[in-house]
Amino acid sequence: MRRAIADFLVAAGLDPSDANLVETPDRVTDAWADEFLDGYRSSAKQALAERFPVSVASDRELVIVTGLWFRSMCPHHLLPYSGRAAVAYVPGKTVVGFGRLSALLDVFAHRLVLQEELARQVAQALMHELGSQGAACVLEAEQTCLRLRGGEQCDAVTHAEAYEGVLREPGLRAELWARLGQRP
Repeated sequence: MRRAIADFLVAAGLDPSDANLVETPDRVTDAWADEFLDGYRSSAKQALAERFPVSVASDRELVIVTGLWFRSMCPHHLLPYSGRAAVAYVPGKTVVGFGRLSALLDVFAHRLVLQEELARQVAQALMHELGSQGAACVLEAEQTCLRLRGGEQCDAVTHAEAYEGVLREPGLRAELWARLGQRP
């Protein structure tokens, strides 16, 4: 990766011996490997490993965490996007700590992933890993590729939603949106 970044700088017509660029290949490599793509080194199973039993399971009770900040990278342009997420699930026999939902979001967000796919992966992981009866992930983000390229839509905000299990049903989904303070 370091060599590729150095080659990129040269291909862009820049002098890699410039004092401002000498360490750029190392800095860029560290950022991408340790921050932007570290989700490839973790899994949903790891993020949700610590679980707690639920005394009485109900198919109508929701666990919801809102305002989760996330950042990711668009696979089309290798540009960042960031925003807020709401993650919800209907517990099966176990629940996880609220921080684990943030960790799950980061597992998938710290990869090259479309916003729509990120929402889907989080909801599906909650279903699969926790045996949840329903799950949802709602993402609102600012896409750098939309804001700074092409049409330069500097105020554009993108939304992606994914629903699984009983949260695909209109009734429980409406309850989720009521708790989020919005209408479906």
